[in-house]
Amino acid sequence: MNVAEFNALPAADAEAALLSCCGSRAFAAAVAAGRPYASADALVTAIDSAFATLAWPDVLEAMEGHPRIGDRVTGASAAEQSGVTDGSRAALVAGNAQYEERFGHVFLICATGLSGADMLAALRERLNNDPRTERSVATRELRSITALRARKLVGA
Repeated sequence: MNVAEFNALPAADAEAALLSCCGSRAFAAAVAAGRPYASADALVTAIDSAFATLAWPDVLEAMEGHPRIGDRVTGASAAEQSGVTDGSRAALVAGNAQYEERFGHVFLICATGLSGADMLAALRERLNNDPRTERSVATRELRSITALRARKLVGA
């Protein structure tokens, strides 16, 4: 689909398409309501604006749809996590358990283009964050993932 086709979708279909990029209903409703978009860049600008308004429960709702880094996954997550190898998988699984115990939510990272070692290093570094800082970092990573997925959605 291209941007014009996305703009022409009924509201419920546009929201459903956006939910495939980010699992927050507040996000999907806000971005769908902002149509029409002139370009993929305009869509990403709207994504940035929507993220600026999300409350932490909205971010948590979106995180629920994300598999753990290192899990064997399919779909968009599989392509994004292609840098995870069997050599890094066990360490990532163990690191995820520590992270989730510390912060109470899944570890998110925009994994596209990163190796398993890169993801593991980031996970270990972020374990040192205080909860407030980590919420900010996790939200920023979710926004990056969402923007990449939205560009793919509209063929950009």
